[in-house]
Amino acid sequence: MSSRQTLGTVKRIGAILIAIVIVAAAGIVVGQAPMIFGVEEEPKASITFEDQQGNGSTVTIREVTLSDGGYVVITDGGDEPLAVSDRLEAGTHENVTVEREDDATRELIGQLTATVHQDTADEAGYAYESSNGEEDQPYLDDGFPVSDTATVTSSDESALSDSFLVESIDAPATATTNETIEIDARVRNPTEFRTQQPVEVRVDGSVIDRQVLELEGGETRNVTLETNTNRAPAGTQTIGVYTEDDGELASIDLEFHTDPTVAVSDASNESVTVSAAIPERGFVAVERNGIVLGTSDELRPGEHENVTVDLEDDGSVNATAELTATLYGGASENVDAASTIEYEGAPVRTTFTIAEAAADDSEATGPGSDNESNVG
Repeated sequence: MSSRQTLGTVKRIGAILIAIVIVAAAGIVVGQAPMIFGVEEEPKASITFEDQQGNGSTVTIREVTLSDGGYVVITDGGDEPLAVSDRLEAGTHENVTVEREDDATRELIGQLTATVHQDTADEAGYAYESSNGEEDQPYLDDGFPVSDTATVTSSDESALSDSFLVESIDAPATATTNETIEIDARVRNPTEFRTQQPVEVRVDGSVIDRQVLELEGGETRNVTLETNTNRAPAGTQTIGVYTEDDGELASIDLEFHTDPTVAVSDASNESVTVSAAIPERGFVAVERNGIVLGTSDELRPGEHENVTVDLEDDGSVNATAELTATLYGGASENVDAASTIEYEGAPVRTTFTIAEAAADDSEATGPGSDNESNVG
């Protein structure tokens, strides 16, 4: 073989080896791109916490999934957790038992929330409160902590010796959010004494009706509770009848009684006044080109008149600029995490200008109007 052929063969082999190295390196770079360029996937989690009976010391999480491992934390709306699970490895876990701390004074009974927290602290153990929220923060989904709420009723009758017992309930399967429904409950006084105790109806954990019931010692009575649903959110909700330490649950499908709407009745550079029909807890936001200029106070589900939205203080809102008033679900203090309320696939909003709204209000209160205001 000539030296020229030998040199050509060497060059071809060298080119092939270089190509292999490049391909291998590209594969490594692609596989490690998130790490090399500092891009990390957001940690993800989900949880299912179902209504249940408990002994006051433990609760059971039906299922929890954590991408990076962590903890399930049980709270009741207070500042401190009632119970924290053992550390859970990454993956899906079923029927997780969370046990109350030995020195805890509050039983795991009532409406409880289970929140999934990450494990980011260097030291072992849950550290969210002890680090002032710097470590072991909750997993987030669209800006909200990943959590689920359940009502836990006591299964220990000895602990309920002084409480009326709810032995059964019969509630409608469906209703609208502006009607009066009847709930039949069978309630027993387990004591030997005639006693008066409150009986509550709750929807989605919120009290919507309350009355005082008097029973003789040992008496069992069938009672009918008339409850107006106008403070309850739309959707499939848990409805329950509760005494001091006992309760029974059912499910009810509540349909919002009207179309969700928002309408502007008056406006100025300082504020906008609207009426709103909102199917869940939320607020009204006034926006310009997608920028929030102001929000209302939180609105409970239902119909509202004369809702005020205060605008930004710099007075930069032009009277002819196109604005929108939009319904949002969530807390007005955390607009970025709120979601628009939709009806028939479209956000519930209205477009207006301050000049048009002020003119409409002037016409509505002008001479000959039913809403004419007389100043003497």
